[in-house]
Amino acid sequence: MALPKILKDFNLFGDGNNWQGQIPSLTLPELARRMVEYEGGGMEGPIEVDQGAQLQEFDWTAGGMIAEIFDSFGSPIHDAALLRMTGSYESDETGETVPVEIVVRGRHKTIAMGEASKGDNNTISVTTTVSYYKLTVDGEELIERDVPGMVFKVRGVDRYAQRRRNLGV
Repeated sequence: MALPKILKDFNLFGDGNNWQGQIPSLTLPELARRMVEYEGGGMEGPIEVDQGAQLQEFDWTAGGMIAEIFDSFGSPIHDAALLRMTGSYESDETGETVPVEIVVRGRHKTIAMGEASKGDNNTISVTTTVSYYKLTVDGEELIERDVPGMVFKVRGVDRYAQRRRNLGV
């Protein structure tokens, strides 16, 4: 029998600030491709053609007030906010742990202050749009996306390197 490695704990760092114990939940950015249907003469049917990545968003919740969240809000710079999630996945079968790190750069699209009431666990919900994304599992870089730089790497292979050369960039 094999059991999955489960996320046992995580931490979020924002612009170099350690928010240990202050982030109760987060929704990691989805990896998705923008596909369009194409069917040409002589084809038996349509296929989907990859037109690049879809916009990524990182949704996360802060417990209580974290003033640093507002520092880059409204910035004209596309990658003003730096977020780094570190996680520890663990097997209940073997006890093996696997470190996972996700680094994103982008800007805060929304900061929802939520309901505030005396004595409650008030939260702030943030949606950060992503212009840079890197997923590292157990020390291996699995995915790296630099949207403005036109970089898309999977396990170290830059799938857009030839495109950049073709464009002279």
